Amino acid sequence: MDRLSSMAVFVKAADLGSFAAAADALDLSGPMVGKHVRFLEQRLGVRLINRTTRRQSLTEFGRAYYDRCRSVLAEAEAADALAAEQLSEPRGKLRVTMPVLFGRRCVAPVLLELAGRHPKLELDLSFSDPLVDLSDGGFDLAIRTGTLEDKAGLICRRIARQRMIVCASPSYLANHGTPREIEDIGTHQAILYGRSGHVSPWLFARDDQPPIQLTPVSRFRLDDLDAIADAAAAGMGVAWLPYWLVRERIQAGALVPLLPNQTGFLYDGYALWLQAPYLPLKFRLAVDALAAALPRLMT
Repeated sequence: MDRLSSMAVFVKAADLGSFAAAADALDLSGPMVGKHVRFLEQRLGVRLINRTTRRQSLTEFGRAYYDRCRSVLAEAEAADALAAEQLSEPRGKLRVTMPVLFGRRCVAPVLLELAGRHPKLELDLSFSDPLVDLSDGGFDLAIRTGTLEDKAGLICRRIARQRMIVCASPSYLANHGTPREIEDIGTHQAILYGRSGHVSPWLFARDDQPPIQLTPVSRFRLDDLDAIADAAAAGMGVAWLPYWLVRERIQAGALVPLLPNQTGFLYDGYALWLQAPYLPLKFRLAVDALAAALPRLMT
């Protein structure tokens, strides 16, 4: 007999509590259900189910074997589903949480373009900077930047690297001079990013060493990067921002990149999802699309 089929019959009999109920559910005869269970018992050399005329119950070994059979059957179903998806279109709802600005400007356009090519794919996008626990079941994917906590049960894939640069407006530089080295920033008015009482330091990459951390003295603290870019373009000070955010302002001449000899610090961007036997097609296509498109959008 086929071992996998016998495992499925055994699990169904254990779930439903009787051979007769399993036979009805699987459209088999009662004796055939018993034959599948006996096949496993003979193959293993141990009893799985204690049977009387009134009731049946799993033996101690049967309970352990039942758990393993469920895992094996789940893996087999996942493999079948993976093969089926290779021949199908992505469908159903994809729920993604992402940072507000990065999500709106970079991630959402890629996912919307993907949905435009696959009419059976639904998107449910949430823009929120606080971290979301995927185990709560509200989202399928999370997009995050920066340093990630190591959490069991999560899979992550790097999909982008955003380069940070120091910049200021031509009017500010005309009035206050141009910083040439990292040490010069301390003599300039900085516009800082701060949220919930925490001010993010400016980071500068160094070869084979931890980055230099600098928190300039400032009277301007904003909790929105786009607003910081606007303030810098208005001549209010020097700012440390992702290049993708200020690229158009630089091209228009509203901002000037500074410290050209300093390597820009790179913030990694990740896609995260819960560990599972297989990655659904809609997940895989979304992550692949982001990994392909975001590096181009952020350079």
